[in-house]
Amino acid sequence: MAPWKKLDEMSLVHKEVTRIDGALKVTGAAQYTYDIQRPGMLYGRILRSVHPHARVLSVDTSKAEALSGVRAVLGAIKDEVNFVGDDVAAVAAVSEEIAQEALRLIEVQYEVLPFTVRESEAKKEGAPQVFSGRPNNIGNHDERSEGEVEKGFAEADVIIEHTYHLNVQLHTPLEPHGCVCEWRGEDLYMWDSTQGVHSTRGGVARALEMPENQVHVITHHMGGGFGSKLSPKSYNIICARLAKKAGAPVKLMLDREEEMLAVGNRPSSWQKIKMGAKKDGTLTAFQMESFGTAGIGGGAGVPQPYIYNFPNWKVSHDDVHINAGAAAPMRAPGHPQANFAMESAMDELADKLGIDPLEFRLKNDANSTRQQEYKIGAEKFGWGNRKQSGSGTGLKVTGLGVGSGRWGGGGNNRTEAIVNIYPDGAVDVKIGTQDIGVGTWTIVAAVLAEELELELVDVKPMIGESDFPWAPASGGSTTAPSVTPTVKLAAEAAKKKLLEVVAEEYGVKPEEIRYGKKKFTIPGQGEIGWKTACAALNGKAISEKVQWAEGLSSSGTAGCQFAEVEVDTETGRVQVKRMVAVQDCGLVVNLLTARSQVNGGMIGEIGYSLFENRLLDHDTGIMPNADLENYKIPGALEMPDFDVTFYDEHERGVIGLGEPPAIPGVGAIANAVANAIGARIYELPITPDKVLMALAGRKEG
Repeated sequence: MAPWKKLDEMSLVHKEVTRIDGALKVTGAAQYTYDIQRPGMLYGRILRSVHPHARVLSVDTSKAEALSGVRAVLGAIKDEVNFVGDDVAAVAAVSEEIAQEALRLIEVQYEVLPFTVRESEAKKEGAPQVFSGRPNNIGNHDERSEGEVEKGFAEADVIIEHTYHLNVQLHTPLEPHGCVCEWRGEDLYMWDSTQGVHSTRGGVARALEMPENQVHVITHHMGGGFGSKLSPKSYNIICARLAKKAGAPVKLMLDREEEMLAVGNRPSSWQKIKMGAKKDGTLTAFQMESFGTAGIGGGAGVPQPYIYNFPNWKVSHDDVHINAGAAAPMRAPGHPQANFAMESAMDELADKLGIDPLEFRLKNDANSTRQQEYKIGAEKFGWGNRKQSGSGTGLKVTGLGVGSGRWGGGGNNRTEAIVNIYPDGAVDVKIGTQDIGVGTWTIVAAVLAEELELELVDVKPMIGESDFPWAPASGGSTTAPSVTPTVKLAAEAAKKKLLEVVAEEYGVKPEEIRYGKKKFTIPGQGEIGWKTACAALNGKAISEKVQWAEGLSSSGTAGCQFAEVEVDTETGRVQVKRMVAVQDCGLVVNLLTARSQVNGGMIGEIGYSLFENRLLDHDTGIMPNADLENYKIPGALEMPDFDVTFYDEHERGVIGLGEPPAIPGVGAIANAVANAIGARIYELPITPDKVLMALAGRKEG
């Protein structure tokens, strides 16, 4: 196995390479799941529960079945529904309008049951039970500790104690969830908007109790998922069953309301935190009691204590079930929640100690990479211009904040790829990864072309199909460190094989041939071109299948971000003016799309910090803002100036970049707001009403 080339020797890797699928997307030629059309295709729709908790006593589908144009109906999908939007029944018809009309004709008898949609109430003894027959609404319980917490607090000169609250955030990908299912005999072909063609294949096969080799999942282009599309969901199974029953292909795409109710979210978090430090800024103790909700799902925990070094700490956490849709992994699960609470507490503790917040972090963060990143970011950002919190005057005041993050992002050793070199000189690679919008098509092609010293136009990446060699789902920042080393190794093996064939053809030893930039220099023969060399294959293509190996990638990132905000003290509106990110991710494969990844992470942080908030009505369990008009996400007018610097650690190989930039800015923005107005807001999102209340509270002392 050869190492990655030196940076100055590379022509495609570690360069700004335009997306090879860019033209397809801007011209509309790229086919997303929504664009798939199959002969005789029907349209599926799901009837969803209007009750947050109920037993389904009966489902009468006779009127729907009698409606002209209806081809298949599924009744009584569940015996009990646990949230508004849960699956009840489904139909497939010749048009979406007829399918929607058929849903209105289905008659359902419910036994309405008590429910709860507030985690603070759901955790109480005697609260309505989310799941019938269970003793309470507490799911996972976790306790961890190290050192002696009480001793640590006794050593502290300053102690702070507050509760930090983050509401539920939704994924809101531009392309909604959905799929197209077509049965060909006993084989199921599924075009799905998924982050994992292989994970979807496996999940669908298990649910339908059929062999995996009869399930074929295809995702050539995908419009975002952020973790919500890592595995199949109920609509996949419903669509497949409708197609089977109707004997025709069925397209089942969710609308925006369904998207917000039924396919995932980032859990809420309540963190009661107590922290102590000595006068010199040394942290002594950390204690947290937390709870949060993932609806009817799990996974609301936070990885505290986050980033900083506490010799003594103790944490406990409860997952609390409520009658709402289950959570799903969302870009850096648990980390933004931990970041907001920890970074807010760090700034408040620094203020009480009279220490600059950045110096306080430098003292208590042992990560050497992040130490350097803090300094680089501070210089680029102009941290020295930060003023004392609340010292600004006038209608609009500005503030500066900093936050940091960490993530893993390693490769999966099961990843495989096949590189083919054909007698006419054509080259392709097959690998069962998928491009979820981040540029995977391009990095696969770039690594292949780089290793073979060809141009991008000379190679064909083939991804997004479960019939290709196995690769992991695109989550956890594992795609690039799994895929790029494997493609490089397969290309390396194919090139070695080609040299052996050429050497045999010309009667020399492989090591005597010099190759570079499509030219083979052969002793006694001079130079021959790439196509002439490939002609020596004599009709039989080279096909080399290789598995991932260590040495070309690694895991573990640091990263920090700085934010400047402007707060209108009359309206309470917060505007992020600029953000500076310093991020390490080993060898950056494509500088252009990597920078886009970091920008996207910061955009998500702005939404989480200032706008996004799922609301659930206490009396009905209904989400009143289940649309993009009332569930606010940032748009063009909210975009600040972004400045991205990659901290060079190319010698570590490729490390994932999906999660890391989605973490530090949450705390940085919150700290910038506190610095601007001189009052801290302990709950996200930081909306104008909270700002005005904080300002009023400050005036009242």
